[in-house]
Amino acid sequence: MELNVFTYILLILAAVFGFGVLFLLIRRRLSEQKIRIAEETAKRILEDAKKEAERTRKEAILEAKDQAIKLRSDFEKEAKERKSELSTIERRLDSREDRLQNKEKEIEERNTILKKAENEMINLKEKLVVIKDQLIKTLEKSAALSKEEAKKELLSKLDKELAEEAGKRIKANEEKIKQESDKRAREILATAIQRSAADHVVETTTSVVELPSDDMKGRIIGREGRNIRAFETATGVDLIVDDTPEAVILSSFNPFRRELARLTLQKLIADGRIHPARVEEAFKKSQEEIKAAMWEYGEQAAIETGVRGLPPVIIQLLGRLHYRTSYGQNVLQHSVEMAHLAGILAAELGVNVNLAKRAALLHDLGKAIDQDVEGTHVKLGVMFARKAGESEEVLHAMEAHHGDVETQTIEAVIVQVCDAISAARPGARRDTLEAYIKRLEKLETVAKSFPGVEKCYAIQAGREVRVIVEPDKINDSGATKLAYDIAKKIEAELEYPGEVKVTVIRETRASDIAK
Repeated sequence: MELNVFTYILLILAAVFGFGVLFLLIRRRLSEQKIRIAEETAKRILEDAKKEAERTRKEAILEAKDQAIKLRSDFEKEAKERKSELSTIERRLDSREDRLQNKEKEIEERNTILKKAENEMINLKEKLVVIKDQLIKTLEKSAALSKEEAKKELLSKLDKELAEEAGKRIKANEEKIKQESDKRAREILATAIQRSAADHVVETTTSVVELPSDDMKGRIIGREGRNIRAFETATGVDLIVDDTPEAVILSSFNPFRRELARLTLQKLIADGRIHPARVEEAFKKSQEEIKAAMWEYGEQAAIETGVRGLPPVIIQLLGRLHYRTSYGQNVLQHSVEMAHLAGILAAELGVNVNLAKRAALLHDLGKAIDQDVEGTHVKLGVMFARKAGESEEVLHAMEAHHGDVETQTIEAVIVQVCDAISAARPGARRDTLEAYIKRLEKLETVAKSFPGVEKCYAIQAGREVRVIVEPDKINDSGATKLAYDIAKKIEAELEYPGEVKVTVIRETRASDIAK
């Protein structure tokens, strides 16, 4: 039984093996058949490809031959055209060479003529030199003058003629310029001054404080003068108690301190209790009040002139200008007036109105502190305005309004002009007698420094100089030139408000006696 099972298994395995071998044989046959078919297909594709390549090669050869034939024909055509152009250029060059040869011949002929003319000129020059020497000797003998003396006399005459001609031209140019510009300038300035004219009150160095009765004078002085000493120490102002009924006088060159002292004294008089401690208390309260008043004055000036955006420190300094005077003229009022003038002139000239007004209002800002800080009012004003953030255009106009630097903008020139207009207006400023006399003497000295001047007089408060010349030394044209030269020298050497008119007078008189 076990043998039969084993036999069956062997038979089954043999059958399976037989089937496997048969399957492999069949698969191998199929693979060989596929390989044969693929090889035949590849041979056929290869033969087709060779045929196609041959056909493409023949077509390419034919196309290349056609292209070569075309290029050859184009080349031959272009070569013919180039050859034709070259022949044309050769003909032109030949004609130019002929013309050049002709010109060279002409140049040689001209050179020959020029050399001949040059030789003739040299001969003539030599002859002229000889003739000139002979004429000079003859003239020297006849005129009894040497060559140098005659030359000096001739140059002297030429100088006189040139001076006369210069005088005539200066006069003609001045008349022409005046005709074109004086009328317009006067209209602009007259309009500006008329629209911004303001009354000026000359400031003094004293203030009068009224008292309710003369008994108050004793209380102000105090026991052994302790009250008045405490008052003068705190305020820095002299308190004068004299025989003036019901009044005392405050004296100081500093208007700010004088106003502060006036407020302090009024508070003491109103309170009635006057002693050193009360003086200090009233002085501190007056300081607070005057600070508030300065702010109001500065703000009012900015509003009145239409200048916006001023920093608080600038407004405070502007208000302090209310208590500052220059030659008796209130500086804040002067600055406000200048701002109005600058705005009008800037509008007439078509430049920046706001810039001109701002610079004019701030131009004397340094005078608010120049008595307390070392330095000129121009430098101090520019320094504080720069710290406050003002523009370079405003700073330049402030710096140039007294000519410390050269003006670079029209607005700076306008500020200069407005400063002169406001300061030179009659009654605007008070000048000392000594300075006034010195200015007149300097004007007369400048006029007398010119030759031919006989007399000169400074009149109309130094605004006109009348010069009387010697008629035999200066003629009419020379008088015009002399007036011009004197005016220029005054501009260069002297400082003066407004302008100075120079009038030259030349008078000739003839007399005889009838017998």
